[in-house]
Amino acid sequence: MDGAEIGLDTTPDAPASVLLREPAEGTPPVITDAAALAEACAKIAAGTGAIAVDTERASGYRYWPKAYLVQLRREGAGSFLIDPIPLEGELAPLAAVLNDTEWVLHAASQDLPCLAELGLHPVSLFDTELAGRLAGYERVALGTLVELLLGYQLEKGHSAADWSKRPLPIDWLNYAALDVELLIQLRERLETDLAEQGKLEWAKQEFEAVRTAPPPAPRAEPWRRTSGVHKIRNPRGLAAVRELWQARDELARKRDRAPSRILPDTAIINAVTADPKTVEDLQALPVFSGRVQRKYTASWLRHLQAARALPQSELPSPAQSTDGPPPVNRWADKDPDAAARLSTARAALSAIAADHRLPLENLLLPDLVRRTCWRPPAELTEDSVAETLRSHGARPWQVELTAAALAKALHTTAPAPEADPGQVSGGGN
Repeated sequence: MDGAEIGLDTTPDAPASVLLREPAEGTPPVITDAAALAEACAKIAAGTGAIAVDTERASGYRYWPKAYLVQLRREGAGSFLIDPIPLEGELAPLAAVLNDTEWVLHAASQDLPCLAELGLHPVSLFDTELAGRLAGYERVALGTLVELLLGYQLEKGHSAADWSKRPLPIDWLNYAALDVELLIQLRERLETDLAEQGKLEWAKQEFEAVRTAPPPAPRAEPWRRTSGVHKIRNPRGLAAVRELWQARDELARKRDRAPSRILPDTAIINAVTADPKTVEDLQALPVFSGRVQRKYTASWLRHLQAARALPQSELPSPAQSTDGPPPVNRWADKDPDAAARLSTARAALSAIAADHRLPLENLLLPDLVRRTCWRPPAELTEDSVAETLRSHGARPWQVELTAAALAKALHTTAPAPEADPGQVSGGGN
């Protein structure tokens, strides 16, 4: 459960930290039945304060991003490891305990969707990764913040493990329990930092936005995210990528396997580039020559043949359709004034971010900045820009900090092109 790293100001070197290899109270037993869950819920209910929450998924191994372990900790109650797989449909007692209490998570947006699938929804939350970003810390991974602020090193190495494996090894369980061991203390330290910097209200608005965020809309053409698809430049080849991607996705769903474990992206691109005409040709390519893949090659070849047979009208466009602005590197040609607006806006927002020790992307989403600069409000006032930002999800603190500067930047126009001396008419005699 590690968050992304950011670059802001540096922090002085901290004293030597203490390495934690297992929880202070020992490795909690994994709860797998209703009776043990009821006992755990009673202990959690008797505890005090917020509840530290984390999950472990099997990304890279399974198709569905479900939770294979739920970790909890509360002061006065201790830590708990819950296996939701055998408890499917039986987690109502846990929901009754958790759903009216503040949760503390690190990078909450990664965990909330799979917790919601289990019927677990926070009424409020504190996100330690987001708090670290807003407080201006240079790096905000969980282990980094715990070491920097609390003086402990967390055991690492199992975040990318196959958490669908059973039984779970003891060292994995220790790793999982340590992820919530110090979250409450980390929360308290970060809340103090935010309050001292006058950013606590900003953080609360950010936490609420994460808590109430709707699920992301499905991508219109997800196959275009195939790694290496940029190498395929013709519509017929793109149709072949689409066919293989969709066939792989369907098989991955049925088998609950990560698509990359069904067929790597590199194999899709290699097959489309080579354009094999027979099973033997396909099996001669890397990956397809493997023992497991050989039984699927006839199916993969049929999908390649289907792409060849598509009428021209059903071939995908080389460029993905979008409702947003074009790539920024084309703005100067397409709309020089928009390019000038964006340059000025970025400079102004960067200065504001630096003044408040904030990552620029947390001050205002880059996509929102681009959209606003590409198509500004018809009436360029601070109020109209503020309304535009609010309508696209900007929080009140973001609008307050940026609307005036952005409104000023949106008045920027590109400099007039210099006259070509050869085009200037000379004077008469």
